[in-house]
Order: sequence, then structure tokens, then C-alpha cells
Amino acid sequence: MRGLTWDYLIRRVAMFFVTIWLGATLIFIIPRLAPGDPVAAMVSRLQAQAGYIENSAEMIEAWRRRFGLDGPIWLQYLKYMRSVLTLDLGYSLAYFPSRVEEMIVDALPWTVGLLTLATLMSFVLGNLIGALMAWRRTPGLIRNLLPLTLTFTSIPFFMLGILLIYLFAFTLDWFPPSGAYARGVEIGLNWEFIKSVIHHGTLPALSIVLTSMGFWALGMRGMMITNEGEDYMILAEAKGLNPFRVFWKYGIRTAVLPQVTALALSLGSIAGGSTLVEYIFAYPGMGYLLYQGIVNTDYTLIQGIVFMLILGTATSVLILDLLLPLIDPRITYERG
Repeated sequence: MRGLTWDYLIRRVAMFFVTIWLGATLIFIIPRLAPGDPVAAMVSRLQAQAGYIENSAEMIEAWRRRFGLDGPIWLQYLKYMRSVLTLDLGYSLAYFPSRVEEMIVDALPWTVGLLTLATLMSFVLGNLIGALMAWRRTPGLIRNLLPLTLTFTSIPFFMLGILLIYLFAFTLDWFPPSGAYARGVEIGLNWEFIKSVIHHGTLPALSIVLTSMGFWALGMRGMMITNEGEDYMILAEAKGLNPFRVFWKYGIRTAVLPQVTALALSLGSIAGGSTLVEYIFAYPGMGYLLYQGIVNTDYTLIQGIVFMLILGTATSVLILDLLLPLIDPRITYERG
């Protein structure tokens, strides 16, 4: 690949594995700094549901041995790292005997389908709006109307989600307030299920697109304003090239590079930023699953989900670093 060297590739891949190791170590340590015992909390929930439980102390000790929480911390860490390397994330403490990897596999398609699409839509619309706001040839009427699209930028995802639920679900009754699909619909590649998924996913996706595209637009506007005064832009206009060609090929192509980097980070950690949105809409994705793990002090579930976030973010950034020379031929990792 043009612009890449074996030396840089080896160093970059090594940094990828170091990042994964550091991230996995942190998510092992941080949950254990929180007060409370996850096994005792699980037994307490059982007592709240079923009343008095005989021999609860013995039960707690047995469950601690079952989940490997009775050994010294270094032994727990070694077992945890072995499970990470083999992607054997173990059993959920709160939803035993469900396995963490199976729960993630069930939740991941919902997050990828909804939030990836919403983020990409926000990225495309935001960058296009920002570029048009900065381009000198944009008609005055459009230039004056475009800032109105940034009205919701300062509103958090979940606050706009609550507003959308009140307006479109309870007041107008156009969309359902929660869930991913209607009850009784056969799950599969059929039109009824697809239509139900789109119907239920419209409000959460809209809350993400409306609140996040303003950040893309403002970043793109700043980059386009900077590029407007560059020599290659002035030369392209002086040569009489088509204005739209100058706008797309010379303006947007260069200005969008920092935005693509931010997009890679956003896609890699998308589930973490969607936790409150998925909770409000009771959407069965990774964010909602992470919330359930935090509420129930489920070490294994939290570690499994956050590890997948770290893996996704690190992988996205690695791929982006390797693709940047293709996006912009001026970028090279060869030492001059």
C-alpha cells in the first residue's frame, strides 16, 4: 500500500495489542474499586423476590468459588486475561446461567443496525451542512437556513429522546415509545418484522441524528474555511474548473480527513455513548445491556461489554491509520 512501510505497520500493530492489554487491565481493576460484593448483591435480589433464603452465607461463599472471586486478586487477573485471549467471557453474575458472549451476540446486531446507521447519517448530513455553510458560492437563502438544522446540537441525546417520546409517541401516537419490534411479529427476514424494526427504531435514531450532526457540521465548517484560502483552492478556481468539482474534490476531500478520524472513534465506541438512549427507549442493544450490568454490579458482563468497546475502537483506529494514505495521497508514513 502506497505511503506505508513495514516498520510503521509493525509498530502500529504492536501499539494495537498494547492498547488492548491496557484497556483490559483497567476494566478488570475499575469495577473492583466500587464498594459492594456482586455475589452478595445477587443473593439480596433473590431474597427481595422470594423472601428469606436459608443458608445465604454458604450460598454466597459457594457462588464466589463458582465465579472465581474467592482467590487472590492476581489469580483472578490471570484467569481474566486468559478468558480475554480466548474470548471466553464467562457467565453473567446477574443472569446466570447466561454466558456473557451469548448476551453480547444477541444485543450487538441491534446496536450495529440502529446506532451505526444513525451515526453515519449524522456524519454525512453534518459534514455536508458544514461544508455548504463555509462555501462562498452557497446561495444566500440556503446559507441562512442551514444554521437552523443545528438547533438541537446543545441538547443531550436522552433529553431529546424524552421530548420525542412525549410528542410523537404519547401525544400524536405515531411511533411506539419503547422496544425494538412489536409483540407477536415473527422474527426473521420478512417485511412485517423489518417494518416493525424501522417503526420502533425511528425515534431513537432521530434523537441521535438531530443532536449529533451539529458537531460534525461545526467541525467541517472550520476545516472548509481554513481550506478556502489554500493555494490549491485558489489555483483550481483560477483555472476555471467546475465549481462543484472544486467544492467536492478540492474542498471536502481535504477537509473531511479529521472528521473521518473522529468517525472511526465514534463507531468504535458507539455502544458506550448510546447507553442512556437505549435505556430510555428500552432498546435491547449493547448500551442497554451495559446499563443492566452496572445496575446489577455484574463484573463479568461489564468487563465483557467494555472489552468489546475497547476492541472495536482500537480496531477502527488501526484500520483508519492504514487507510489514510488511500484517502489522501499526500499522507505517507515513509521516512524522508
